Amino acid sequence: MRLFVDTPLQPGAETALPESADRHARVRRVQPGDTLVLLDGHGAEWPATVLQVGRSEIRVRVGEPQAVSRELPLPVTLAVVVPANERMDWLVEKATELGAAAVQPLWAERSVLRLAGDRSAKRLAHWHGIVRAASEQCGRTQLMQVAPPCDITDWLARQPPPPRPHEAARWMLDFADDARAPGACERPAAITALSGPEGGLTADERAAARAAGFRPVTLGPRVLRADTAPLALLAWAGLGL
Repeated sequence: MRLFVDTPLQPGAETALPESADRHARVRRVQPGDTLVLLDGHGAEWPATVLQVGRSEIRVRVGEPQAVSRELPLPVTLAVVVPANERMDWLVEKATELGAAAVQPLWAERSVLRLAGDRSAKRLAHWHGIVRAASEQCGRTQLMQVAPPCDITDWLARQPPPPRPHEAARWMLDFADDARAPGACERPAAITALSGPEGGLTADERAAARAAGFRPVTLGPRVLRADTAPLALLAWAGLGL
């Protein structure tokens, strides 16, 4: 069983599992003598042995950490306009499994869902929980980052000057006449991919993206849903480079 913990780990130390890991372990009915793998979110797997399962805590002994990386050969950030309903939850889960380094949720002019204040903070915490659970399942030892949602115009305005294409590519998923397939672009060291909502980005938003250095990229002639297109690009980045 793999469990993320948010407390410092030391080889040979005896410690109680934090609340979220404790709850997960109890659901799986761990017993003294069972072995676990604790994850600190920074690239290490820590073997641990269950010592005691009590009413209020589960105590384990921590072993020597092992450095493990199951990341993509290049970091990919998905900047996605949040799709409607619960499809963003699915997108965050699958982006974690496919190896995205980060997700930046955005609001756009054609957004169906907009959140602010406490609702936005609660949704962000919910997405972070999805990342942890998906990482435990898929074997990642580094947590995908999910940034606070923001308006696409503000986000584009904050982008630094465009890097050289071979250093870090900025791609916008688009059907523009000058859009190129990912495989026809120069091989980058990193990718930031901008993906719009159902109905696409507006002309003004596409112009702002181009001004910020985002080049149009096409995934083919078929129209993909807002929660499918960024994952298709992510799968290509993991398998096609």
